[in-house]
Amino acid sequence: MIVQMNHNASPADVAMVRKKAEEMSMSLVDFSDEITLRLVLPGKHDPYLAREFAELRGVNDVVATAHGHCLTHRAANPAGTIIDVRGNIFGGDLPVVIAGPCAVESYDQMMQTAVALSELGISILRGGAFKPRTSPYDFQGLGEEALRILERVRAETGMAFITEATGVGCFDAVESAADIVQIGARNMQNVELLKRAGRSHRPILLKRHFSATIDEFLHAAEYVMAEGNRNVILCERGIRSFVDHARFTLDVALIPALQARTHLPILVDPSHAAGDRRLVIPLARAALAADADGLIVEAHPCPNESACDARQALNFDDLEVLMREIEYPPFMTTAALAAEVPA
Repeated sequence: MIVQMNHNASPADVAMVRKKAEEMSMSLVDFSDEITLRLVLPGKHDPYLAREFAELRGVNDVVATAHGHCLTHRAANPAGTIIDVRGNIFGGDLPVVIAGPCAVESYDQMMQTAVALSELGISILRGGAFKPRTSPYDFQGLGEEALRILERVRAETGMAFITEATGVGCFDAVESAADIVQIGARNMQNVELLKRAGRSHRPILLKRHFSATIDEFLHAAEYVMAEGNRNVILCERGIRSFVDHARFTLDVALIPALQARTHLPILVDPSHAAGDRRLVIPLARAALAADADGLIVEAHPCPNESACDARQALNFDDLEVLMREIEYPPFMTTAALAAEVPA
């Protein structure tokens, strides 16, 4: 539940709420902002306890969180969570675009990609160091060698990077190198990995499992936040359905549904949903039209030579088309640029 204090609540009133929580052996997380004193009590909603807190002096309201995800609940931070990664603002007024190959294959490949992305105004590079593949015989990534490549590219270009931690065993190495740690769809319900991510000092990009409900998705994010890490970015990447014209079905309806229920930024991965590069740009436009906070797109210098997911990767010309179509800086129209400049 979420305890909202009156605007004129005194420090003694807040202390009383904290003492009550301590007496009931409940943890308390402060989500206050400049306007509202807001205290979150993680755990399943209990109407009796809610009444007890509602009766305390200085309490304005107690918001029930019946689904059990209090820390991710929109009421915990109605203004929305803002996450700054080297000047890239997730949850801000403009969408963030992340792009790069499915897997790190070489230094030359990643450096060529970073230069091309920089020219398009993209400053976060994606690339898998550890790859959880469906078949054990497929390319599994270069591991820590890939992390060293990504670090070298960042040092030479200033470009941030995101890469996936596929398990607790490699998490320390990924955390020490990456600017953002990705938890992939297959690991969305890997509880030990989620808990380890919650103890990380890095922002976490959490992908939705391809058969997860919205509650399961938010509970996975709750696991991360319950361990103390508030910097969680959600990512829709398509769900299993009966269609055979795409790899997955992009759940565009999830974007506004999530925005109604959580304060966390929401990205969309149109590449994995499509499985076909011809569908990526239309799906990306649909995601941003539904008000997603950004995109994570697969792009490769020579897509047909990609070590994995070759069919869905864009070449750099296609990526430029996407950037122009979504009017991403530096391709914003004059009208859009004027709207961004305060009167």
